[in-house]
Order: sequence, then C-alpha cells, then structure tokens
Amino acid sequence: MFSFSKQGEICERLGLCSQVLVVRFFLQLKSTRLDPSLFSKDLHFDGVPVRVYYPKAPSAGLRRGFVFYHGGAGLAGSIDVYQDVSNKIAKDGDLVLVSVGYHLSPEYTYPTQYQECLTATVHFLQNAKAYGVDPSQIVIGGDSCGGSFATVVAQKLVGRPDLPKLRAQVLLYPACQAMDLNLPSYQQNSTIPLLYRHSVAYLGLKYIRKGTSLCDDVLKGSHVPDEMRLKYGKWVSADNIPERFKLRGYQQVPLAPYKPEVYQQLTELLEVTFSSLFAEDSVIRKLPETLIVSCEYDVLRDDSLLYKKRLEDNGVRLSWFHAENGYHGVLNTCDAGLLTFPTAIEILDKVVDFVKSL
Repeated sequence: MFSFSKQGEICERLGLCSQVLVVRFFLQLKSTRLDPSLFSKDLHFDGVPVRVYYPKAPSAGLRRGFVFYHGGAGLAGSIDVYQDVSNKIAKDGDLVLVSVGYHLSPEYTYPTQYQECLTATVHFLQNAKAYGVDPSQIVIGGDSCGGSFATVVAQKLVGRPDLPKLRAQVLLYPACQAMDLNLPSYQQNSTIPLLYRHSVAYLGLKYIRKGTSLCDDVLKGSHVPDEMRLKYGKWVSADNIPERFKLRGYQQVPLAPYKPEVYQQLTELLEVTFSSLFAEDSVIRKLPETLIVSCEYDVLRDDSLLYKKRLEDNGVRLSWFHAENGYHGVLNTCDAGLLTFPTAIEILDKVVDFVKSL
C-alpha cells in the first residue's frame, strides 16, 4: 500500500501535488467486485459511511458480526479498496461484516478517524439484531492503522457498561506506540517495502497535520518527555522482544535528549488514543479475547509483539500468528490475480478460523 508513498513524497517536494493524492490515486486503481455469494448495502451509522456485507445463504439463527476498519495511515484506503478483504471474511466466516468508511485526514483532522470507527461500532452493537447479528458475538478488527483504531475502540468500550461486550478483537500488524522507532523491527526492516521506517514518522505527522520537518526528531525520540520515558519505558523496551526477533541484527539506540519544543507540537503522538500501548493495566485487563497478527518483514512488527506481551501480562486470552514471509500491507494482495501473495490468504484464513472458534 505504501510503495507509492515515496513517489508521492517526491511529487510533493517538487510542488506537483500532495503525497496523499498520489497514494490515493494509485489505490483507487485497484479493481474489486462483490463476491457473488454475498450482497451488500451502503448505509450510514449515525452519520458514518459503512458497507454491510451479508451472506445470501439463509441462517438458522443470528449470525456473528465483524466490524472492520481499513488501513491506509488514516490518509488513504477506502471501503472499495478493501472489498476483497471484506468479501473473504464475510463469505468464509459466514458472518455479517460492517466495513467502516471513516473520513480521512487531512480533510478531516485527527482524531476523527478512530472516533468515527467508535461511533459506527456503538451503533452496530446497539442495533445488531436489526442486521441479523447476535449482539454478544461481535468482533472488531482491522489492519495497519485500522488495527490501531481497533485497539483504541476496544479500550474505549471497556468503560461502556450500557453496551454489549465485544466478543473479540483482531489486530493485523497495528501501530501501537510512537515513542521508540528504533526497536529491532524498525532497524531490520527500515528500507523494506511497503512501509519504510522514515515513512512511519512522515505519514504519522501528515496524519495529525503537523510539519514533516520534525521527522528526524520523532525518529530519534526527542519528542518524548523524561517522565514518559520513565513511565512507559517498561512497556516500550527491546527487552520485551523475544531474542529470536533480534537475530537479523539489532543495536540498542537510546532515545535522544528531550526537546520540550518538539513535544509541545506533537503531544498527540503520545496520547493513549494514538499510542494505545500506553493504556493503564486496569483497562488492558478488561479487553476481549484477541488475535494478533505480526509480519516478519514489517517495521511495525515489534509494536504487535509489545502489545501482545501487555495483553498476556494482564491475563487477556490471546491467539497469535506470525507471518514469517509477511510484510506491511500484504493483506491487500489477497485477491490480486497473478500478484496474489499466499501469506495474505493465510492471514485471512487465520482470522476466519479464529472468529469461528469463538
């Protein structure tokens, strides 16, 4: 997905057009179609655009529900781009899937994206039976930033006793922290497509509508106050990464000296609604059963591993699949003809198996 980000960055620096427009243009070239075993409806859930996918085959009772948040750094992606993914989960899982078309940044500022995901999910939880869904059997999930939104939505919902509890969450290579971009996976996969280490900072700043001149400060960690380093260092640490994930090379790089003027411009990056790894134990331990998928050749791999450890340490029931040949954005090749990547199918099969096992 982000293989076009570098070309877009060049176009932006040349003054031709914005990077975001380049990425969106190439993504929209992807052709998708509705699976013939499904039908769909484009609706709005409390003002948020959604597409609801239903299996055509009759069901003896209420089905499971799945609310899916697509990836794209909060800047790109769409319901249409992710229709192949939605098709497979809805069809193979024999469930009702809601794909959320949250509005994108920079036209809609952060935190609109996760808030709209939350709004759509609350609506679905409250009205599940109207869509043929058992309200006690609703799963949320997404890939990349969509996985990040899922972590935030799940954390927000643990404080909502007025709603049915989520049955589970599915987190596919999410970003979970913006404190340390020098963890082993960031070093090992810094120049591996489709998401580069530099792009994590660049796109993150674009997402929250801040100047990209601060990229180097973010990459070095100068935006992190000393008190946050003390509080969150126990969770954001290479010591929490299993040794097998350091074999391809890792050299510890301490965070650069704190720059208050940088932090003051980038406070959003360290808020729990952006860095969900920073949620308190009292919230984490109430999270629903979880599937986490990590990819070996992904700069964000270690975010998944760190979040996995936090959930395990707090007694959350957890399943984990590590895609040894996976890379960031691989999910979008699940139905790409000759370019279909087997790992994408494998990941979606794991998602379906997990949901069916609940």
